[in-house]
Formats: sequence, structure tokens, C-alpha cells
Amino acid sequence: MMQLSIKRVPTVVSNYQKDEAEETARRSGGCGKNCLRSCCIPGAKLPLYAFKKESEKDAFESENKEPPVAFLDSLVLGEWEDRMQRGLFRYDVTACETKVIPGEYGFIAQLNEGRHLKKRPTEFRVDKVLQPFDGNKFNFTKVGQEEVLFQFEASEDGEVQFFPNAPIDVENHPSVVAINVSPIEYGHVLLIPRILECLPQRIDHESFLLALYMAAEAGNPYFRLGYNSLGAFATINHLHFQVSNLPTWYYSCTFKTVK
Repeated sequence: MMQLSIKRVPTVVSNYQKDEAEETARRSGGCGKNCLRSCCIPGAKLPLYAFKKESEKDAFESENKEPPVAFLDSLVLGEWEDRMQRGLFRYDVTACETKVIPGEYGFIAQLNEGRHLKKRPTEFRVDKVLQPFDGNKFNFTKVGQEEVLFQFEASEDGEVQFFPNAPIDVENHPSVVAINVSPIEYGHVLLIPRILECLPQRIDHESFLLALYMAAEAGNPYFRLGYNSLGAFATINHLHFQVSNLPTWYYSCTFKTVK
């Protein structure tokens, strides 16, 4: 019988965490990267989508109002395509062989070799699902600002607004949407609640509501938003949701030869 061995693997850096940049950081006094850490953020700007927190009455009265930008098509998918053109992904997910599995449920099988060979390895520790945040390990404050698509926050005046060049408000701990550099499908992004608070991968009431607001803004039956914890193949212990726009459900598997 084949035996599987579970072991820890080293955390792998992102596209923007190169040795050369870190050496530059040590010489210059900064981190040497265009990342989201405190040494880089002052003066930094990102698009901001401000959503409206609606009651049922508000939703009925505003359903015919035109949003300032098409949230899913123009903002999420449009910005995702821009990052693909700029070469920020580890592989081209649109080139993966894909087919529908026969049967009543319409599952899709995808041969995504890059997801296994080029994705950051999962650090297994299945004996403890909840772990404290560790800033020494990879987390989303270390990604390049080029990977971040926009900020996603509640509107201050009760109306949906879009600001294409808004300052990053460090004191209010912004939530952001960023690309997943190892995507499983076209348009695969991450919703990262209150990114600078450095919360561990543990869902809470406030972050769950934020995810629901994002799903409401998309307003599309094919918009998928999910959460996976440590022990369920979450690679990074920094609170985040997986987001994609899929025409059907996926069954995602990784196959690996075990010696």
C-alpha cells in the first residue's frame, strides 16, 4: 500500500520578494519593494470602490441606478486582464486543458500543471487549524502593489462611488482585492479584509459580511466566493477569500507522484 508522508515545506516568496530587492532594502533603509508594508505605503494610491450598505428598502429604491463602474466586468475582470497582459501571473491559466465531466452535476476537470509546479507550497500543520499570524512568513502585506487591483470599502455617504486614484488609508485598515498569482480560473482574485491588521486565516462576522457585500456588488449568478482554512489547503495564514467568476462548479484536485 502506498504511504503518504506529510511534512513541512519552506515558505516560498512572491514574484516581488527577490533576493536582490532585499539586499537593496538593507542598503537603503527601506524594504526595497513596491509592497503594502508600512515602509512603502505612505503616499501610495490605489483605485477605491466604495459600496453602499443597503437595507431591503434601499436596495429596492436603488436597483435602477447605474453604478459608476461595472464592478465585475470592468473592474474585477478588466483589471485582472490588465495584470495578465503585464505578466504578473506564474502561468497562463487560460491555456490549461479543461473539460466537462459527464454526469448530472456538470463538474469541470482542469489539467493545471502550473498550480502544482509553480504555486507556493502549502505549509502543512494539520494538528492546528487556527494559528497566530506570523509576520516572518509570507503574507499579503509583502505582495507588490501591482498585484492589488483596488480597495473595497463601505461608502461614507451611502452611495456607490469609484475613485480611480485614492490614497491608501492606513489608519482605517483598508480591505483590498488582489490577483491570485497562481489562479485556478480566468478572473481568480483574492478578497483580503483589513489587510494591514494582519489577521490570521480565521473567518469572522465582519469579514463574512464584507464577502457578502462583494458578492452583492457582482450581481452575477456565476460569481463564486469561497473560504478555505489552514488544513484545507489554505497556503497563507493571512485572512482572505477566494473569488472567481465560473460558469459552473469546479472540482479542484492536485495530483502528485509520491515515492
